[in-house]
Parts: sequence; structure tokens; C-alpha cells
Amino acid sequence: MRPLDGLLFDVDGTLAETEELHRQAFNQAFSERGLDWHWERDLYRDLLRVAGGRERIRHYLQRFHPEALADPDIDRLIRELHARKTAIYTERVARGDLPLRPGVARLLEEARAAGLRLGIATTSSPENVEALLRANLGADALGWFTAIVAGDSVPRKKPAPDVYLRALEALGLSSQAALAFEDSDNGVRAARGAGLPVLVTVSDYTRGQDFSGADLVVDSLGAPGRPVRILSGQAPPTERIDLPFLREWFSRLPPEARR
Repeated sequence: MRPLDGLLFDVDGTLAETEELHRQAFNQAFSERGLDWHWERDLYRDLLRVAGGRERIRHYLQRFHPEALADPDIDRLIRELHARKTAIYTERVARGDLPLRPGVARLLEEARAAGLRLGIATTSSPENVEALLRANLGADALGWFTAIVAGDSVPRKKPAPDVYLRALEALGLSSQAALAFEDSDNGVRAARGAGLPVLVTVSDYTRGQDFSGADLVVDSLGAPGRPVRILSGQAPPTERIDLPFLREWFSRLPPEARR
């Protein structure tokens, strides 16, 4: 079996529990424009099945305010709302409102020290990704990643595999030598569509989704006082998901998990 040479990470819900802050930023952007649109937590959980912020706004309007779509300026409004939402979100991230999930920084450091290639594969905007990485890992954090595929850099968003295929190409790796980290069913489908095995760390907004396509599902990567809980998949007991564990587990994956 080929060794593990690269790690590919989703961002929202995977690197950090971002979605609640995204929800609040959307609502603030709506309020500032005098709109009576408000996304409660349960509604937002449902809207997250649509990848991309602008696409999410449009889907919401189709369901709840279809008359708004007849406005000839609706495309401009959606773009402006999303841009303002992104600005609100990145401002709050930059001031330290959003820490990384347990074990994320540790695993990234381990992978860097071992010379693994790191990549980002997300439908979030580049601004969101940069703000999160800089706030939590330092000014040079973008340089940790050989590939950052974000936002509208590919024709189709998740669950299409485009972001992962582009990231693998940039990393110079085949799907047989890399592992994807995700938190959503859309993300699992995207990674599997690119031929990647998938490890899911379930997030606050994705609990209850269908992760049957994932190879391992855990509650987190683990941290002192917070050991990993394995929710689905075959893996030896572990206190944390670290690089030695990943290498051993990855080497034992069946051939159909890596193609």
C-alpha cells in the first residue's frame, strides 16, 4: 500500500466551528440592508446543504421569498449582501472570535514537521480562509499549504469533486496517497468523488447527517482532557488523531477506499 503523503482539509466546520459565526454575519448583513430575512439555527442547518454563500441566499429566496427573484437587481443585491457578510465575518475572525477545533493545530504541526503536503479544499471564500488561518496560526500560515482551493476557483461546488481534484493536481498527488478531512455529507461526497478516503470530524451543524460514505467518523481530533470518540468506522482505540495513528490506519484501508 502507498504511504500517506498529503492531507486535504475542508474549512467550515472542519478546521473550526465556523457556521454559527457565518449565520450571525448573514443576519447582520440582512438587517443592515433593512431586510426582514432572519436565519434561525434550524433553518440555517437546512440551508447548509446548499454549498456557497451566494447560492445559499438564492436558495432561501426561492423557498421563502420567490417574489424577490423577479427584481432585476437581485443578482447585484445578492453579491452585495454576500460581500458585506464576508466582511463582518472576517472582522470578527481577525479579532480572535473563532478558535480552531481541538487538535487541528497540533495535527497540522505534526504533518508539517514530517514533510507531508497540506491542502485546503473548500467552498468558502478565500478571504474567510485567510482570516481564519492568520488569526489562529500566524501571519505565515497560508504558506503552510501547498494548495488552497477556495470559493469560485472551480466550476462546481461540493458535492461535486472539483475542489478536491484541483487540490490533488496542485499537490502533485494521486488520491491513493492523500486523505480528506470533512464535516458534512456534501464534503464526503465531494472527496469520495475525487477518489479520496475521508475522515469526518462531526461539527455542531452537521450532527445527524449521513456519513455512510466516510471511512472514519469521530467527534474531534482529540485534545488533552478531550479524548477522541469514534462514531463510525474501524479504528483502534486512540486518545487523539495524530500522524502516527493516521499513517497506520491509512495503510490498512481496503483498496476500494483509495482509487
